[in-house]
Amino acid sequence: MSITQAFLEALESLNANKMRSALTILGIVIGVAAVIAMLAVGQGAQDTITGSISGIGSNLLFVFSGNFQEEVRNVQELTLDDAEALSDVFQAPHVQSVAPVINSDLEITFAGESTRAEVNGVTPVFAEVRNYTISEGEFINQDHLLGQASVALIGVEVADNLFDRREAITGETIRIEGQPFRVIGVLEPKGGSSFGSQDNVVLVPFTTAQSRLIRRSRERVDVIYVQATSADTVKLATDEIAQILRSRHRIFLGPDDFTIFSQQDFVETAETITGVFTIFLGGVAGISLLVGGIGIMNIMLVSVTERTREIGLRKALGARKADILIQFLTESSLLSLFGGLIGIGLGWLLSFTVGQIAAANDTPINPAIGLNAVLLATLFSTAVGLFFGIYPANRAANLEPVEALRHE
Repeated sequence: MSITQAFLEALESLNANKMRSALTILGIVIGVAAVIAMLAVGQGAQDTITGSISGIGSNLLFVFSGNFQEEVRNVQELTLDDAEALSDVFQAPHVQSVAPVINSDLEITFAGESTRAEVNGVTPVFAEVRNYTISEGEFINQDHLLGQASVALIGVEVADNLFDRREAITGETIRIEGQPFRVIGVLEPKGGSSFGSQDNVVLVPFTTAQSRLIRRSRERVDVIYVQATSADTVKLATDEIAQILRSRHRIFLGPDDFTIFSQQDFVETAETITGVFTIFLGGVAGISLLVGGIGIMNIMLVSVTERTREIGLRKALGARKADILIQFLTESSLLSLFGGLIGIGLGWLLSFTVGQIAAANDTPINPAIGLNAVLLATLFSTAVGLFFGIYPANRAANLEPVEALRHE
């Protein structure tokens, strides 16, 4: 029996039992759909994380007060003097720029419109360290800092909420906690980051925030952003920062009273979460494919029983054992292949839906279904059909013609 003939006969057999065939492949459909959705959403999440890191800068370090992993007594706050010490090229040769920041979630209003945003008191070097660019206007300069100027730059999310536009905003006056500030620029959109939206922000001079908006002790800062000389020197810069702060905070033994995060730390955390998600979906897919495979085996055994006389007649007319084997393996493979193709379509629909839901919740994920995922799903589903079709096909091929013809 030729492969073409076996294929046509298998199609005819499946077509004669449409409902049974459809129910049989349901497990394969669910399993393949889960695999496709898992790979697509995983790739989309990875692309989003990579894009977020590129937008922030792969050589950026975050320094916070307090130890996030161990309990530490008598924690010293980070100060402007700490930030200045980190800028010392002799103590920290692998540190390029340092930007101390104080921040708080405050109310911003304009012409009856109101929104809340993260207000950051920053220095002129902040734009370079955080990789911010402006779409219009100018950035905070040294004169603004010295004069404690009432000026602000706003992110596009704030612009959308207050002005319902992103252009021609420079020169407008907004109020931060009731105090007037002249808008001197609008930031280019950057999207989300490890700490939330980078577009729902307002930047004001550090000295202005310190004296009028965010009540802190004179020297205290909330976070110090440090830019390493390159992505390759992040580890060296981290060690230098730790050594300087331990010396300044007089920590000779015991854990640090500060925490240093790098972008790689956030990537590893995100990969861990994605990995758990992948394992979960992989388990669902595996169980579904197993159930689908068992379903195919059961239905093929039923088919062998129903067609015992047909098998006996074919053998009596000269059909070889291999012909019967090929016929039933072709049927089981076609069942799983059709299930795989339907599962690919359903998986695409699921991943598209996940992307739409994520976008609606301001978490942009663009699921990407690659050719490798489609080929993997197709080959894997076909392999399931072959594997679970071996026993029924072998049973059919081993039937004795005389006994088969006697079967009622």
